Amino acid sequence: MEAAFAATIGVLCTCGIYLLLCARVLPVILGITLFSYAINLFLLGMGRLALGKPAVIAAGAQYVDPVPQALVLTAIVIGFAMTAFTVVLALRSFSFTGNDHVNDHVDGQTSGYLNGLLNGHTNGRETRGE
Repeated sequence: MEAAFAATIGVLCTCGIYLLLCARVLPVILGITLFSYAINLFLLGMGRLALGKPAVIAAGAQYVDPVPQALVLTAIVIGFAMTAFTVVLALRSFSFTGNDHVNDHVDGQTSGYLNGLLNGHTNGRETRGE
């Protein structure tokens, strides 16, 4: 079981790092999510893997540590909230820029939003000092 667990962590890390290196926003978000899942599995594995063992039993018997399980559960909830927030930010960025590239450039050209700012257009927003 430990070998399958380690292989799963390795595959999640590999896929997460590969997606982090993409030039688009959504694969980067998915890469961060997969990498955080791998870290959660690693932390869960640190609490000793034991099938069918209760968390609280008599002294001297083998048990599963409940602290990593609580930490992983908390990390899953926080990770889901951060992923949802990041997806909303990415969608908002896409609506402003018109593309989903990480560096905001497509083939050496600036985005429509950046061109508008450079040309003095504010898309109906007030700027300071005017």
